[in-house]
Amino acid sequence: MSFHSNLVQAARSNSYFRKELYTTERSQVVVMSIEPGDDIGAEVHDLDQVLVFVAGEGEFQVGDLKGRVQPGDVVVVPAHAEHNFINTGSEPLKLYTVYAPPEHAPGTIHRTKAEAAAAEAEEHAHARK
Repeated sequence: MSFHSNLVQAARSNSYFRKELYTTERSQVVVMSIEPGDDIGAEVHDLDQVLVFVAGEGEFQVGDLKGRVQPGDVVVVPAHAEHNFINTGSEPLKLYTVYAPPEHAPGTIHRTKAEAAAAEAEEHAHARK
């Protein structure tokens, strides 16, 4: 099944911390909204991630690389690189991201960062069993 969307519009209109839009066996499209003063949270994936920013402003760290992000910027996070994105502005930091391979279950919606953290903790607990 194919997918077609105006990702900039989808990301700008999204108010959820994380919302999965489309998933295949090899990739996944997700939109995110990070509230002012909040961050994604330092993390490491076993996959590649490409993030495209469409609204707001913030800072990023990928490994030893640090910088600022604003609408139109793209950041590529290679697998196994520790990374974080922080909203330093006064409006939500909005973006769309592509994971390869997928990171989240199809249909995933995390309304808040706290909801996302709880869901991920539960997923990791099940994975260890």
